[in-house]
Amino acid sequence: MTRSDAIALLDRYYDAFNRGDNQAMLDCLADDVAHDINQGARQSGKAVFAAFLAHMDRCYSERLTDIVTMANDEGTRASAEFVVHGKYLATDEGLPEAAGQTYELPAGAFFDLSDGAITRVSVYYNLADWTAQVGG
Repeated sequence: MTRSDAIALLDRYYDAFNRGDNQAMLDCLADDVAHDINQGARQSGKAVFAAFLAHMDRCYSERLTDIVTMANDEGTRASAEFVVHGKYLATDEGLPEAAGQTYELPAGAFFDLSDGAITRVSVYYNLADWTAQVGG
């Protein structure tokens, strides 16, 4: 992959996210994708990632803006920075009670890429900031 290929892949991934098209997001991933959840454990595999997306859709409605993507020359590593605009729809286990609260916070993600697919995605945001915004 080239840098341009990597950026195009991330653009497709985030465009799918903002459209709510989980299948198009999954199409950007390798079958054995590693997913590092913010302040959580690593999960592996496309099926597990699909279950994560379904869980997120149940608990949150999110849209990303101000997305900036970067990649190395070889197109094997990339990152993105963005602003998350969300609504907390249903209480997520271990988190404050959901009551339709809205939130806005900066976030970032790091990627490994190979053979035209995302092989690792690690997402980071400030959980304390999010918790304060939803009244926890």
